[in-house]
Formats: sequence, C-alpha cells, structure tokens
Amino acid sequence: MKVFVVIVTFNRIELLKRSIESVRANQPFGIIVINNGSTDGTKEWLDSQPDLIVIHQKNVGGSGGFYTGIKHAYNMGADWIWCMDDDVFPRADCLKNLLDNATDKNIGILAPRRIMDGKIFCHDFQGYNLTRPFKSMYRQRLVNEQVTSPTFIAGTAFEGPFIRREVVEKIGFPNKDLFIFCDDTDYCIRTIQAGFKILYVPQALMDKHKFFSQDSWAVRSQKKKWKRFYQVRNSAYLNHHYGQTWGVRYLRSFINVLGYIVTAFFTAPFSKAWSWSDIPKLWNAYLDGTKEELGIIK
Repeated sequence: MKVFVVIVTFNRIELLKRSIESVRANQPFGIIVINNGSTDGTKEWLDSQPDLIVIHQKNVGGSGGFYTGIKHAYNMGADWIWCMDDDVFPRADCLKNLLDNATDKNIGILAPRRIMDGKIFCHDFQGYNLTRPFKSMYRQRLVNEQVTSPTFIAGTAFEGPFIRREVVEKIGFPNKDLFIFCDDTDYCIRTIQAGFKILYVPQALMDKHKFFSQDSWAVRSQKKKWKRFYQVRNSAYLNHHYGQTWGVRYLRSFINVLGYIVTAFFTAPFSKAWSWSDIPKLWNAYLDGTKEELGIIK
C-alpha cells in the first residue's frame, strides 16, 4: 500500500518542521513537500532532509501546490494521497485509523477530525444547496453535531483529506487557477459527482495550529484584504459552475459581493481596511467568477 503525503508550505518553517515530524510518526510510504517559493529558510532546510521528496516552485497558492503535489504522487504510483497544509499535525495513529476505514472502494476520500486548542475544529458538511440562492451552499454542517462514529459527508478542507488513487484517475487534479479558497470544495463536489463517497472519521485525529494576532480589526482586515478578492471570485465560480438554477449561478454571489461593496463604500473614508478603489476590483472579481475560465486577480 503506497501512501504518499503531500504537504504544501509557504514561509512557515517552524510549523512545517512540526508537521513533518508528526507525519513521519505515521510512517507513510513517502512524503512530498511542495515549497511555494518560501523565503524564510524553508528551501535550505528541506534540501537538508534526505527522506523527503521536495519540489520548489513559485507561489501559486494552495490550489497550485496541491495540484503539483497530487500529480507528483499519482505519477509515483500512490494508492492513497494524504494532503495537508503545514499547520496541521496528525497524531501517531491517524493514518492507521484512516486506513482501517478505507476498505469500501466506493469511498473516495476520508477526512480526519481536527482538534484546535483542545476543541473540535470542524467545517465539514453533509450536503450542497445548488438550487436556492438565498440559502448557503453548504448544508448540514457537522460543527454542532456530536459525531462519534464514521459519518458520510459531502465536503471537507484540504487539511488532511485522504484521497484514493481511483478518484484522481477519474476526476483529475485540483483546479490550480483558484489559487486559494474553494479548491477543496470544488474537488469534493467533483468527487461526489463522479460517484464516490466522502467519509468523516472522528477517530483519526489531527491537531491544528491556532493563530493569535494582537493587531486591530482594521489592521487585520488590511492584511487579509487581498484574500477577499479570491473569496468573492472563487465562491462566484462555484455557484456559477455548479448551480442548478439561475439564482444560484448569478444572484447568490451577487448578494455576497454587494455586501463587500457596501462595506467598502461606507468604511473607506474612516478606515484603512478598504479604499474606494477596491470597489471595482470586487466587482471584477465577481464577474471573473461567472466566466468559464477564471481571470487573474491583481
């Protein structure tokens, strides 16, 4: 059984070291690290680790990193591909618990349970709403449920999904053009549409790093602003690409971007979080998401 781990990293060398040590304890067949152009010494440290398969590339975001890593693992003959960011740390028996639940060939992806600050961290969900524009796309989130046994879900994050080779054979690789956000949801939708199931395994535990910031709301918003454009564009892409009604394909994302635009308009004179020049960028991000091919956000 060839299990390859794919870790995508960017400028978080200390977290990466901890993540790799946790992965090593699970004894996979191979560990592939995709370094998205880090400048903090990550390249030099990775090149000193003889047991790792390392690919250095420019920063193409999480989706571009997982595209490269999954493709490389697949070409190396992986039976299973275990994907994660550099800020999650699988416990020593996590892989074993995933494999114990991997006997059904209809199960294409298994999702571990994440623990952050001693509490369950869960954004997994059990269904999609592709017809009602005034409701969220994500249905039946597990966050408030007491799940104690393996449970079928419809979506999970790229923070530990365990992907069967046959899924990659059938649906290909993550959409690298998404850069960040929604690439995991897109891949899960494609997996479900291809006839596979996704199983949440609460016994397979991963610890997740909790980030703390002492910055003010305005400063945090300013630092994260570039990500907002991807959130707008990529959620619009999901709704447009998979929506089954006109309302979902266009209206749901329009309501979303309108909220950002109104916020930017009224806060621009008083805060650095937004400027009026961001308003056309937000609108263009929405328009790009409603095209068949994604545009480039600048």
